[in-house]
Amino acid sequence: MTEADIPAQKDHGRAGRDLRAAVASAVVLLAAIALSLAFWKPAFMLIVAAAVVVAIWELHRGLQAKQIDIPEQPLMLGGVVMVVVAYFFGAPALVTATAVTALVTMLWLLRRGVPGYVQNASASVFVLVYVPFLGSFVALLLAEGGSWDFERWDDGVKGIVVFILVTIASDIGGYIAGVLFGRHPMAPVISPKKSWEGFAGSAVFCVGVGVGLVVWMLDGDWWVGVALGLITVVMATLGDLCESVIKRDLGIKDMSQVVPGHGGLMDRLDSLLATIAPIWLLLHYAVF
Repeated sequence: MTEADIPAQKDHGRAGRDLRAAVASAVVLLAAIALSLAFWKPAFMLIVAAAVVVAIWELHRGLQAKQIDIPEQPLMLGGVVMVVVAYFFGAPALVTATAVTALVTMLWLLRRGVPGYVQNASASVFVLVYVPFLGSFVALLLAEGGSWDFERWDDGVKGIVVFILVTIASDIGGYIAGVLFGRHPMAPVISPKKSWEGFAGSAVFCVGVGVGLVVWMLDGDWWVGVALGLITVVMATLGDLCESVIKRDLGIKDMSQVVPGHGGLMDRLDSLLATIAPIWLLLHYAVF
């Protein structure tokens, strides 16, 4: 086969992705989230649990590029349990479920013998904390308005909407500013397309959206919105960079291709996983 026979990859410009497919996928995902929250908010936990399972599958697939083989079954089952207990029983139950899942996973690995045990056990605990533990803070936030006895538009639902929109604002602000004005790379070795101009755009847009959402939707103080925006832009950026480091270390471009225009689900969850814990902490003590 000659070079002329090899199909050229489509150039998506400075955006680095198929914008039309990315927007379509985002609309579908947001619609599913909106419908679950509007219909019966515990149904949103099914989406969170499914996301945890898919994300663990993607990380297992990616880690195999470095001959790291984490056990999917206990991590997936334990991850779903962690989401459920966090929603119904709170943070102490989440900590306990996390510890039990870690121990069960390490015991599970004993069946494989000694070779590779430390490597696989360490990677398993990393995945456990990175995906289901951080993801379970979504359940803690949703439960702010009550797990069973709740109103249709309660604090938990409002909190989830604020969390998702302010994180999306960081992505949109950074994308627009980066494409239009990006000149100075933030971390060229890790993520060449991420620029300081994009970070500034994320910060401005994030703070603006944060103030508006906190004051208008949550009836909170304006300074909480500023803190929310600043926390979100910093943590979302760190989350994106950390996931980029993981992919570069594993030698892969995307975790998978399950989300058209975005790559893998983890390629979209990186910012959300990084922002949810501090957002829950801020809203729990400063607003709710």
